[in-house]
Amino acid sequence: MAGSSLLALIDDIATLLDDISLMSKVAAKKTAGVLGDDLALNAQQVTGVKADRELPVVWAVALGSLRNKAILVPAALAISAFAPWAVTPLLMVGGAFLCFEGFEKLAHKFFAGHDDEAGPAGETQRQERVAALSDPAADVVALEKDKIKGAVRTDFILSAEIIAITLGTVSEAPLGTQFAVLTTIALVMTVGVYGLVAGIVKLDDAGLYLSKLSGSFQRALGRGILAAAPYLMKSLSVLGTIAMFLVGGGILVHGLPPVHHAIGHAAEVAGSLDGIGGLLQALTPALLNGLFGVLAGALVLAGVSLAQKLFRRRA
Repeated sequence: MAGSSLLALIDDIATLLDDISLMSKVAAKKTAGVLGDDLALNAQQVTGVKADRELPVVWAVALGSLRNKAILVPAALAISAFAPWAVTPLLMVGGAFLCFEGFEKLAHKFFAGHDDEAGPAGETQRQERVAALSDPAADVVALEKDKIKGAVRTDFILSAEIIAITLGTVSEAPLGTQFAVLTTIALVMTVGVYGLVAGIVKLDDAGLYLSKLSGSFQRALGRGILAAAPYLMKSLSVLGTIAMFLVGGGILVHGLPPVHHAIGHAAEVAGSLDGIGGLLQALTPALLNGLFGVLAGALVLAGVSLAQKLFRRRA
């Protein structure tokens, strides 16, 4: 009897762990858009720090990120336990914010009246930070603290998006499973993002080190890394923006049944075409979700801009 009870307990634990693993994978896929933007943004925010202080700054921001998630995870569980009706609206707000962020980046880059300096990683800001750190009279400790505080504030927003998306994925699961999945995603995302950020900000140092070695292959590899590092940052930013539209648009579409059904019907029609129907059926939902995300981002940005203008006139 005791043996059968133990086997049943082990089976229940294995099933629970399997559920947690599966839900964590699904949540990780849905938070990919935030992850790409998080990588690019945090790597860019460290730009301008002296080389020997890059890793300590990344570590300090990572600790701040863990503190953010230590606040957000219990808050998410409280919402799930006492106000489950709020999960979908919060998820929609998070999706709309992702689309808004993505479209704001496009507006700063392509539309008239916007300057890259307004973005978090504008070239002018980077030059100002580098100039400030090059000044012997500058308070480097104060500059680092300001940079860390700004990065942690930004991380709070991105972490809130990650937790909200994850909560939407596990909202129907038992409270213990929700806690396990939310905690897993919080830790994995923090370690993954800031581990990669640490590697990215040290690419230049690695390339410089290799370029000074005696072997021709090492020197060529070092020069290649030095040449590729700026393009890697730009690629991360571009891919992160695309993912924000795909993920944010997908969240909004799933929260709007008529739009979701219309996109599903369009995918079925595309799948009926001869030859490439299967490929089109797989791509159509993602493309239409992304397009819906772009349109949603444009509407939210227009609304925010109008509200700001009205507030300024009243002020």
